[in-house]
Amino acid sequence: MLTHGTIQLDAVILGGGVAGLWTLDELTRRGYAALLIEREALGAGQTVASQGIIHGGLKYSLAGLFSESARAIRDMPLIWRECLAGQREPRLTGTTVRSQFCHLWNTESVSSRLGMIGAKVGLRIRPVEVAPQERPPVLRDVPGTVARLDEQVIDPVSLMGDLLARNHARVIGPVPDGGIGIVPKFYGVDVLVQDGSRSASIHAPACIFAAGAGNADLRRLVDLPVQMMQRRPLHMVMARGERLPILNGHCVDGRRTRVTITSASDSVGRVIWQVGGQIAEDGVTMDEATLIAHACRESHEALGGFDPGPDVEWATYRVDRAEAATGSGVRPDDVFVRREGPFITAWPTKLALAPRVAERIAEALDRPRGEAAPSPEMIDWPRPPVAPPPWETAPRWIAATSATRV
Repeated sequence: MLTHGTIQLDAVILGGGVAGLWTLDELTRRGYAALLIEREALGAGQTVASQGIIHGGLKYSLAGLFSESARAIRDMPLIWRECLAGQREPRLTGTTVRSQFCHLWNTESVSSRLGMIGAKVGLRIRPVEVAPQERPPVLRDVPGTVARLDEQVIDPVSLMGDLLARNHARVIGPVPDGGIGIVPKFYGVDVLVQDGSRSASIHAPACIFAAGAGNADLRRLVDLPVQMMQRRPLHMVMARGERLPILNGHCVDGRRTRVTITSASDSVGRVIWQVGGQIAEDGVTMDEATLIAHACRESHEALGGFDPGPDVEWATYRVDRAEAATGSGVRPDDVFVRREGPFITAWPTKLALAPRVAERIAEALDRPRGEAAPSPEMIDWPRPPVAPPPWETAPRWIAATSATRV
């Protein structure tokens, strides 16, 4: 077995989703010697399952009030836009931007129109109404207002690859079950990593838990209470077809986002729709077939009677939003970062808040002790793959004709 002496670092990050990788980049730029360890694949779970919308707070102001959630997230679209354009660190020019904006439309109910008005309260990015002749074809028959909202839509898979490329020598994994040991010390923590013939002992003043739902297991491992975390499940819907139109946006109905649709492409070039919003919330209690039938009906109504055609196939996937517990079970207003001795537990709450959670983590650390160069002892360790998107791993797809009969 290959082993080395104890490696001295400033921080070890456990978890390779958007929070962990962005934090690694932030710390490295600030002069910290840091290493990220991923147990499976980068982005597995919440990050690659997300729709990739860089929210600016609209969803949280539909009641007509400038909420704490809207306040926390309102600056994120500009930060991301500058990073994606290479004008700000981290420079993410390798990340695919699926769309530079979203559309926002409403149904013709009175409550829905009020929701559109409320969405304009206190936002950095506000809806701008689109003239009828400028609407995308798929929204031509929508009876209500159609607006443009400058919230970019990114490809989370390419984001993971981009952040990995920036910090390739500082990321290791996958690590087999039981391959990570955590031992608190008088000052800091020892992290023991074993992968077949390789093993390493790392000492750092701080160990950062950025593993999403995996934070519960990590906290349990070091005898910290796990009640700090909550899970809010979603049951998302996907559609695929060669003639599906490209669409990225939200149908707003009163104080809720009735349907959120984002578009991507699969490995053979078919258009993929990810369908979320209230559909995914309601779908938690539905089985696959029932949810698909419900999504077909809701999408038909939300899109003014649009028919995607008989060649479209449907599938679903479930994902838990792991967050800091709020007591009432509602979504936290902001990112969560807490330090307990050498351990820092973090949840970003939303993908768009990754820059904010990384900054908060950096502020919770002691000053760096030395060089931020990669540890030469870890150069030969394997690097984790990036997790595939959910449409590439769906176990089955249901034809549209079968879905609508349910």
